[in-house]
Amino acid sequence: MSDLVFIAFDNEQKAEEVRDRILGMQREYLIDIGDAVIAVRDDKGRVKLNQLVNTTAAGAASGALWGTLIGWLFMMPLAGAAVGAAGGALGGALTDVGINDSDMKRQADEALKPGMAGLFLLIRKMTTDKVLEDLKGAGGTVIKTSFDHALEEKLRQALDGAAPQPPAPPAETPAA
Repeated sequence: MSDLVFIAFDNEQKAEEVRDRILGMQREYLIDIGDAVIAVRDDKGRVKLNQLVNTTAAGAASGALWGTLIGWLFMMPLAGAAVGAAGGALGGALTDVGINDSDMKRQADEALKPGMAGLFLLIRKMTTDKVLEDLKGAGGTVIKTSFDHALEEKLRQALDGAAPQPPAPPAETPAA
């Protein structure tokens, strides 16, 4: 089962920096990310999503390739490529992988002020202690998670840069 995390940052640059850190941890097999999207609220209040994967471009490239191959059969490779690219781009634009775009826009609209950015992460699995250690002091405010309360609090502390607080020792009574 995957977990959803939404962290707000003061600006888009900071959100990009944290996403890059997390993608670096993925290359080290410390975390498995299903999706990592940055939502930016501009000065006019509109929310724009910076997806990790551009499905429109991927669809257009794939469609152009297949259109060219099919076009060769009918001796019209350029027409086939054009039709294939258009169809692939349309299919890619209508495809939504990972986190639901409309949900992200709604949550970002509610939580972010103009100029702020948010990072949405769909986490499949992670080595929790190492990931939290790597995120220590990254900044940001946890807006929403599907973690349990204890893990959510550890994430908040890691982003703040604070060390997790050990349980207080029991109070001793003075000897009589």
